[in-house]
Amino acid sequence: MQNSGEKFFTTKNIVYLAILTALLIVLNLLGSVFKIVTNVNLTLIPIVLGALMLGIKGGIILGVISGLMTFIFGVTGVDPFTQFLFSQHPVLTFLTCTVKITAAGALGGLVYKLISKKNTYVATFVASAVVPVVNTALFIVGALTMYDSISALASPDGYGVVYFLVIVCAGVNFLIELAINVLVAPAIHTTVRVLEKNVFKR
Repeated sequence: MQNSGEKFFTTKNIVYLAILTALLIVLNLLGSVFKIVTNVNLTLIPIVLGALMLGIKGGIILGVISGLMTFIFGVTGVDPFTQFLFSQHPVLTFLTCTVKITAAGALGGLVYKLISKKNTYVATFVASAVVPVVNTALFIVGALTMYDSISALASPDGYGVVYFLVIVCAGVNFLIELAINVLVAPAIHTTVRVLEKNVFKR
C-alpha cells in the first residue's frame, strides 16, 4: 500500500502501474473489441488492485486510462451505445466515461486506506465492492444528464429512462461486476500481500 508521505513515482510503483495498465488494456480489448464478454467491465479488477497497492493516486491513474479507452472505443464505433451518446453529447459522454471510473478508483483507494488500518482483509472486500458501485452509480448520473438521448433509446421498447438505465443497461452487468470483484477479493488480498512482502521488500 502506498504511504501518503512517500514519493509516488518510485521504481516499485512504476512497475506496478505498468503491469496493471497492461492487464487493464488486455481486458478492455477482450471485452470491447473481440466481444469475448458482454458489457461486463472486467477492467475494474486491475483498478481495484491499483487502488490497493498504490492508493488513491493509483486508482485515479488507472481509472483515467480505463475511462479514456472506453471513450475511444465509443468514438471509433467499437461500442455502439457510447458512440450514439457521443454523437449527441460529446462533452458529456467524455466526462461520463472518464469521471465515473476515475472516481471509483479514487474512492476504492480511500476506503482501503481507511479500513486497512483496522483490518486489511475486510478493507479489500469493501474496496472491491465500492469500485463497481461508484462506477455504476456515476454512469447512471452521467447518462441522466443526456436524458433526451437515453429517452430516444428507451422509448422504442416502451421503457422509462430510469428503468432503462438501472435495469436494462446497468442491472445484470452491475450485479456480475460486483460479484466478480467480491469473489476475487481474497485472491486480490493475497496478491497484494505477496507482492509487498516478497517482490518489493521494504
